Amino acid sequence: MNAQLIAMNGSQAGADGFLGVIMLDTRFPRPPGDIGCPQTWARAGIPVRFRTVRGASARRVVQEQDPALLGPFIDAARGLVAEGASLISTSCGFLAMWQAELQAAVPVPVVTSSLLQAADLPGPGIVTFDANALGTPLLRRVGVPDGTPVEGLAQACELQSRILSDDTVLDLAQAQQDVVAAAVRLVSRHPLVQTVVLECTNMPPYRAAVERATGRPVHDLETLLLDAWRRAQSSSTRRAG
Repeated sequence: MNAQLIAMNGSQAGADGFLGVIMLDTRFPRPPGDIGCPQTWARAGIPVRFRTVRGASARRVVQEQDPALLGPFIDAARGLVAEGASLISTSCGFLAMWQAELQAAVPVPVVTSSLLQAADLPGPGIVTFDANALGTPLLRRVGVPDGTPVEGLAQACELQSRILSDDTVLDLAQAQQDVVAAAVRLVSRHPLVQTVVLECTNMPPYRAAVERATGRPVHDLETLLLDAWRRAQSSSTRRAG
C-alpha cells in the first residue's frame, strides 16, 4: 500500500470505530465481495457504515471525472469520521484521483482505491471498468508505475452497461464472464504480468474466477482493506500490551 498517500498515524483503523465507505449514488445489485455490500464486511467481522454522495453517478465519476463532486466527497468523509470512522474508503476505484485531497481532509487513513497497492506488487497488471477513462495522469497520482499494463471491460458488456445505466438487475454469471475475459486478455497480451489488480470495486466477487482463469494472484479493494484493518488491529493490540 502506498504509505506516502495514506496517513497511518494518529487514529488507527481497527483500534476502535468502524470502516466508513463513501458510496456513489447508485442502485445496481451488489453481491457479497462488492465494497457496497454489507455482507462483505459482516463476514469479516468489520463494522461498517455507508454514506452516499447524492448525484454521484458512475458516469459522472468514471467517465466525466466531475471536479464538482470533490467537495461532497470530502464532506462525506468528514461526516463519517465525526461519527467515529477509523478508516475511510470509497465505492469506486476512479476516486483514486482524489486520494490526496480526501486524505488531507481527515485525520484517519483513507484508502480510496485498489490502485494504491499496484506499486508494491510484483509485475502488476490492471483490470479496469473503463480503460478509456483510466489515463496515465490518474495512475501517476497514486504511484502506479509507468508502463503498467491496463485492460478494460469490453465496451457495453453486461457489467459495464448495467452499472453505467444504474439498472436494478445484473446477470452475475455474465458479469463474472466479463471480468474473467478482461483478465485473460490482460495476461495474454502481457504475459510478464505476475499479479492482477482489479481496479473496480464491483469486481471482487469474481476474484476467485479470475485467479483460476489467469493462474495469477489477484488483488482488489476488498483484499486491500482487509489487510489494512487487520494490520491496524494487530498494531493496536501491541500498543495496548
